[in-house]
Amino acid sequence: MSGVGRVVRAGGRRRVQSVVMALTTLLAVSASVLAAGLLDASRAPFDRGFAKQQGAHLTATFDAGSVTADAVAATAKAAGATASAGPFRTVSLRPTTVSGGRIPPGLQLPPAILAGRADPGGPVDRLDLTDGRWATAAGEIVWATGRSPIEVGDKLTFADAPGSPTFTVVGLARSVGTSAEAWTTPDQLAAMLGTGVEGGFQMLYRFADAATDAQLTAHRTAVAGAVPADAMTGAASYLAAKRKAERQAATFVPFVVAFGVLGLCMSVLIIGVVVSGSVGAATRRIGILKAVGFTPAQVTRAYIGQALIPATIGAVLGVLLGNVAAVPVLANESDAFGTATMTVAPWVSVVVPLVALAAVVLTAFVPALRAGRLRTVTALAVGRTPASGRGRTARRLLGRLPLPRPVSLGLANPFTSPSRSATIVAAVALGALGVTFGAGLATSLAGIQDGLNRRSAGAVVAHAFTFGPGPGGPGGPPAPGQQGGPTGPANPGQTAGPGQTSGPGQNGKGGPQPSAGDLAALGKVQAAIDAQPGTRRWFTTGQAEIGVSGFTAPANVVAFTGDSSWGAYKMISGKWFDGPDQIVVPTAFLHATGLRVGDTTTLTDAGRSRKVRIVGESLDLSDGGRGVVTDAATLTALGTVIEPRSVEFHIDLDPGVTAQSYADALNKVLQPLGGGADVNAGELSETVVAMDTLAATLTVMLVVVAGMGVLNTVVLDTRERVHDLGVFKALGMSPRQTVTMVLTSVTGTGLLAGVIGVPLGIVLHHAVLPAMGRAADTGIPPSYIEVYAPLMVLPLVLGGLVIACAGALLPAGWAARTRTATALRTE
Repeated sequence: MSGVGRVVRAGGRRRVQSVVMALTTLLAVSASVLAAGLLDASRAPFDRGFAKQQGAHLTATFDAGSVTADAVAATAKAAGATASAGPFRTVSLRPTTVSGGRIPPGLQLPPAILAGRADPGGPVDRLDLTDGRWATAAGEIVWATGRSPIEVGDKLTFADAPGSPTFTVVGLARSVGTSAEAWTTPDQLAAMLGTGVEGGFQMLYRFADAATDAQLTAHRTAVAGAVPADAMTGAASYLAAKRKAERQAATFVPFVVAFGVLGLCMSVLIIGVVVSGSVGAATRRIGILKAVGFTPAQVTRAYIGQALIPATIGAVLGVLLGNVAAVPVLANESDAFGTATMTVAPWVSVVVPLVALAAVVLTAFVPALRAGRLRTVTALAVGRTPASGRGRTARRLLGRLPLPRPVSLGLANPFTSPSRSATIVAAVALGALGVTFGAGLATSLAGIQDGLNRRSAGAVVAHAFTFGPGPGGPGGPPAPGQQGGPTGPANPGQTAGPGQTSGPGQNGKGGPQPSAGDLAALGKVQAAIDAQPGTRRWFTTGQAEIGVSGFTAPANVVAFTGDSSWGAYKMISGKWFDGPDQIVVPTAFLHATGLRVGDTTTLTDAGRSRKVRIVGESLDLSDGGRGVVTDAATLTALGTVIEPRSVEFHIDLDPGVTAQSYADALNKVLQPLGGGADVNAGELSETVVAMDTLAATLTVMLVVVAGMGVLNTVVLDTRERVHDLGVFKALGMSPRQTVTMVLTSVTGTGLLAGVIGVPLGIVLHHAVLPAMGRAADTGIPPSYIEVYAPLMVLPLVLGGLVIACAGALLPAGWAARTRTATALRTE
């Protein structure tokens, strides 16, 4: 065994092959760790994050003027909660930026629900601090991660609070149930209350039985019954966030699996190429070992050991790199799922390197065993130059073409070793496949993000009402999970509570009617928009909840007034409505009801009904698939009155007018009237960001692994042909011509790999993207699938050439620097 050990250690003298082996294994393992870790993280992420943070099953808000803190605290016992937190004082205020890194000063942000908490821990809703620290002194605030572009160090002011206090953001935190937008100390929160600014109480509950809407409705009823009537202003269920996270997690699975399988195939192929090439290049040395008495078994063990040493080093470093690379990607995925920051599961860091090393052993065993069984005389007779006659015909034919001699020699070189050239084609083709798939996925996701942003059209959005006392209170924004309000539609699956406007008929004739003052306020905003210079066109949207055939719960209806054709949603099939009694619905609506575009359904409200026709299927992921879009005349005919406080004015501007200057000028008119206007910056989906980050990371890794495979193969080929190289140099080949010959030797294989890999990448993209849509219960517009225009395909095909040449660049430089005498002496 001492002799075998010396042979194994001698393998380290071949530094280039050892380094390539270690780097290849490193990248293969890190890519596999990242893919496997993400796939594991996408499995029930909400449940694990919810358990880790002890999330609240029910978040209730109370009117501080109708009930005391002690009475609110007593509701936990009355409802049979297993754990509770609070009551926390809350207030809803609109912040204005003072200074910041990503947001300009003077920007008025949407209303934020602030809660007073002494620390981020507790028995319920343990906040996950993702950056900075907790607020401990006056003038400090912690903002919710992913809720806005606010960063640690930004300064905000609340003009409506007594004294217009200014806060410094000292930390970012994540609540698994989004219990608030920001947190500060209880004393600081109390100081923000005063005349005209009334706060509320927030209470968080956990229950032993909270798996269904019915169970949570029973608990909500018990909480509401423990306080005076109308004292509880809202109650939000965790099930809405759970369903959203599960739907988002399901969209990750298809393309994570695709990248994972692609990375695994790439890793096994490249490791096999490197190991078998390393053993094959040592055939003559194996003959010498057999001549001095080594048995076939000892030779096999020796060369497997030579492969395992650098592979083990690479595997260990690959686990570390994979875990480091997973940190930003998993952080983005946590933002998308709304859960605590995830990490790579420990089992992934153990299983992946073991599988990689097993692949090294298997791929090394076959060539090592074959070499070990060679007859001693045969092994000794094998020189380092290719067998005579191999590729000679190709050289002769290519030599007749009007090409420079180094180019024709390089083009003929792949025919000298067809099997080795095939491995380069396979490696580069997988790399080109990954680049094509990643580029198409990024393009499609950008289109989907743009399509989702069409739900809020216009450069500026105006409204007639500011927000009053507090969450869920009269005139204020809805509590977390509540329906309606100027901030947009609610989360699906919320639990309605006293004081909420969430039942069918509540906006119709059977419910409270809009006041004359509210209607007058809308008219004043309309007049101000018409009179404002720079206004090109506008329409309004308002919301109501009414019954729809096929649903047991009310559906959220967004009603458009005016010409909304320029603000139409992205259509999957059918068309945008162009008159009353026509509705546009998302894919999930059609799946839930079994209807199709062109069918009719019935809207109901307060005992009245009206038949409507489905004219279009839209790209819309809001409201749990129960969203309906129609002309306001449809609801007027049904007798449903839209709540004025849900109305938004979507404004398109004349060319050359900036949104910020227009909004500032319009606010000077609207704010004295009680309204306001905001620049419509759209939304950046955390899910899209996470997918883009993951796709880019895995694509880069695949390309680098493919390049390493080319590097190793060209190194082996160049070293085997070093004597020929010396002859060429002796005949006058310059270093530049040598580089040209080596690079040209991979040009044909790189182009062939691109021609093979790009179509396969397109096929994979066309299979994975609809699967992601099905997981999200939505169709994908055809224009977002057919993204591979000719001007995009050509660079992708040439990408195979780029990968191959990049991998061959280092050995080409080595060949150019080799001295002629040294090359000629090598046999």
